[in-house]
Amino acid sequence: MRLQHAAVSPYAALQILSASRSPTPLVVVTRAIGEEAAVHVLRCGAKDYVTKDRLGTLPQVIERVMEERRRAEEQERLARELEAAYSRLKALSARAVAAQERERLAISRELHDQLGQTLTGMVIHLHAAQRAADPASAHRHTTTAMEMAQGAITQVKKLSFSLRPAQLDLLGLMAAVHSAVQRFAEPAGLAFTVTARGTEPKELGEIASAAVRLVQEALTNIVRHAQATHVTVRLRFLPDGRIGLLVVDDGIGFDKAAVLSGQPGEHNVGLHGMLERTELVGGRLQIRARPGRGVAVRAVL
Repeated sequence: MRLQHAAVSPYAALQILSASRSPTPLVVVTRAIGEEAAVHVLRCGAKDYVTKDRLGTLPQVIERVMEERRRAEEQERLARELEAAYSRLKALSARAVAAQERERLAISRELHDQLGQTLTGMVIHLHAAQRAADPASAHRHTTTAMEMAQGAITQVKKLSFSLRPAQLDLLGLMAAVHSAVQRFAEPAGLAFTVTARGTEPKELGEIASAAVRLVQEALTNIVRHAQATHVTVRLRFLPDGRIGLLVVDDGIGFDKAAVLSGQPGEHNVGLHGMLERTELVGGRLQIRARPGRGVAVRAVL
């Protein structure tokens, strides 16, 4: 707050104000001036003016000017925060679309490379059974087709589980997480422990599904890259329906800064996907990793 004392004349005060152009609020104290001079004083940057014969009103004028300044600064701050939030929202929306496209591509590849080939093989063996010259050959092709059909059912169940586990709606989050860990760990010969603290809510929302997907993505990374022997998964049911999640492995770890730097690629798409999925449900995710020290993934959803 500055007081500009125009001891010379109103027009000299105008010259002083024009030269200063200070961002600090200015109040001009001057002798009596006309309406035109008062307008020029305000246009030149002063927030108000007080004539010498009304100095008693100066404290009230200063308080009002400072309050207007505080409101203006608050509005500027809110505008900056709104702009920053809008930028973050645009970036998050772009990442969400990219994450959805990656998931669709993965599902498309699985349908084409696994289920599609299995069904094609079934058709081939069934046609071969129809054209078979003897019953034994027909029976052999039919048996192979039935085995492939059973494999197709298994693949559909696996794909359905990866999208949304049936256990989540039927048995709850703890059962769904345990099943997800078991599906990944047992074929890889990986020992595992799954525990929970707190009371699981009866109604499970979107964050429960996100928690299962985070566990799936974490286990995928562990099986592919960690060379671990044991993994621990801990659930914690927090107040207000929040869910805490911890996934720890005893594998070889990695250089977190090196892996997460740059754009998502084959080497880090899983970790970026976990970060994006957590942000989409308004949660936060922390990754602690060191070469040779294993990895700990902690999320609050």
